[in-house]
Amino acid sequence: MRLNLPSCDLNIKKTSQGIVVYDILRKRFVALTPEEWVRQNFVHYLINVKQFPLERMANEVSLVQNGIKRRCDSLVADREGKPLVIVEYKATTVEITQDVFDQIVRYNMVMRARYLIVSNGMAHYCCAIDYEHNSYRFLPDIPTYQDL
Repeated sequence: MRLNLPSCDLNIKKTSQGIVVYDILRKRFVALTPEEWVRQNFVHYLINVKQFPLERMANEVSLVQNGIKRRCDSLVADREGKPLVIVEYKATTVEITQDVFDQIVRYNMVMRARYLIVSNGMAHYCCAIDYEHNSYRFLPDIPTYQDL
């Protein structure tokens, strides 16, 4: 499926378990679901276009929220290793709604990242969190890593 992202070369193969894609952050093959398709393309976009350092990125990061184990889709750390960006992915068929934003905000109550990104591969939203003034603002584009 074509996404609203630059094309990239993904390592995809067919196995006895189905079609899998190589995740450069987890360093292993994972099932190629519609959401995974968005994740892999978006990660490559962040690295190749927005100059996000691969070594500061992780996929499927565990967190505990109200005693319940959850996983945020992608996490980007700052130079000190603290959460800087949380990314939530949805399949292209999933509309980006308030519920999706509520989900990432709940994760961020634990992570306290400065930026939140939501993408379904077609629409991408990025907002900056201002903890000092207890506010947020949507950005017109996803910044490069050096501009964060």
